[in-house]
Amino acid sequence: MGRFVLMVISLIGVIAVNVLANVLPLNNQTTGEISNRLPVLFTPAGYVFSIWSVIYVLLIIWLVGIWKRKEQNDPEYKKRSFLFITSSILNIAWIYLWHYEYFLLTIFVMLGLLVTLIGLYGTYPATGQKIMDRMPISIYLGWICVATLANISYLMTFYQWNGWGLSDPLWAVIMMTIGTAIALHIRFHHFDIWVVFVFIWAFIGIAVHNGLDELLVSTAALFLCAVMVVGIIFIKKRPTACSDPQKLEF
Repeated sequence: MGRFVLMVISLIGVIAVNVLANVLPLNNQTTGEISNRLPVLFTPAGYVFSIWSVIYVLLIIWLVGIWKRKEQNDPEYKKRSFLFITSSILNIAWIYLWHYEYFLLTIFVMLGLLVTLIGLYGTYPATGQKIMDRMPISIYLGWICVATLANISYLMTFYQWNGWGLSDPLWAVIMMTIGTAIALHIRFHHFDIWVVFVFIWAFIGIAVHNGLDELLVSTAALFLCAVMVVGIIFIKKRPTACSDPQKLEF
C-alpha cells in the first residue's frame, strides 16, 4: 500500500511540476520557449508535444490497473514501483534543470530517466499480456527516447559543436536514423508497435517543423516513417519469443 501511494504522489508531482513550469512559468520561460530559442532541426512541431497529455492519462490508467489487479502481490511489483518513482524524480529534476538552463546536466538526467524506463519496460514480458499492462510504459519510453535525441541535438547546437564537420541537416538525419533503428529493434525483440508509433508521430512533426526550408530533413523524416510503417506490418511475432522478462534483450 505504501509503495502504491508513493507512486501516485510521484505521478501527481510530475504532472504538477510540468504544468506549473509552463503556467507560472518557471524562471519566467516556458519549456517550449527554451526549446524554440535555437534552430534545432531535430525538434518537432509544437503540436507534437501534446503527447505528454496522452502519456499522463495513460499512466493514470496504468496505476488504476495496478490497483484493481492487486499487482502488489506480483514479484515484479517492488521493482516496478521503485523504477517508476525514480523516473518521476528524474522527470521533475529535468524540468528544473531545463528551465534554469543547466543544459549539460539535463543530458545526464535525461539519460538516467531513459535507463530507468528501460528497466521498468523490461519488467514486462514480450508477449502474453493485456494491452494496458505495458502500453503506457511503451509510449512513455518511446517519447523519452525521442526526447533524449532532441536533448542531445539541442546541446550540440547550444555549444555550436560542428560535429566533425558534418552539417546540421546531416546530423538531424543521423539522429533520426538512430531513432528508427531503436524503434525497429524494440519492435523486433519485444513485439511492440507502440514505441514505433511514437517515433512516427515525432518524425512527422519534424517534417512539419522543417517543411520546405530543410528539404533533406523533411524528406528523410517521412522516408523513415515509411520504413517504420513497413516494420510494423512485416515484423511478426517470433515463435521463440521469450516470456521471461529477465531474459529479454534490449
